[in-house]
Amino acid sequence: MKIGIFGGSFNPPHKIHKEIGMYLVNSKYLDKVIYVPTGDKYEKKDLISSNSRIEMLKIMIKNNNYLEVSDYEIKNNLVYTYQTLDYFKNKYKDSEIYFICGSDNLREFKTWKKFNYILNNYRLIVFKRNDDNIEKILENLNIKNIIVIDKVFGNLSSTYIRKELEEGKNVLNLVDNEVVEYIENNKLYNFSRKKVVVI
Repeated sequence: MKIGIFGGSFNPPHKIHKEIGMYLVNSKYLDKVIYVPTGDKYEKKDLISSNSRIEMLKIMIKNNNYLEVSDYEIKNNLVYTYQTLDYFKNKYKDSEIYFICGSDNLREFKTWKKFNYILNNYRLIVFKRNDDNIEKILENLNIKNIIVIDKVFGNLSSTYIRKELEEGKNVLNLVDNEVVEYIENNKLYNFSRKKVVVI
């Protein structure tokens, strides 16, 4: 089995996160995608609680047998990517483990803990973000284990969605409806339905 590990803050998870997972499964790159949200001690601005982020992910992928959510990094807090990949390799001993990331992450890849270990022991699936020149980014990296996805998924970010939510704008075309309801019910991101004009 080919299993993709999709890490990130997912703050909040949005439709492109889901689209990427489904595309990789439907296009036979992977048999399963596991979303692994970061723990609460991860230093990122405006990061809400891990409980809320993991619940939103579960809502987003419900009734889908090929997408899963793991709380591994939440339970273990500040772990490195190589440790996460090793955990899943140990858990799924007979499977190939892939790491899913955007080209923006790959730009900083050489600063990651044991980046050569990751490249030598796992395969990376990279999708383009913004106007990144992936060929340039791949220079001086061991590319034999890097798969670049040609499909462009757009430049939607969780940062942009948080801004839209705080301004009371409609994000139903960007975030699953039930996830928006969860955000509203739990008063996340200073969101208020009264400010939103639902189309």
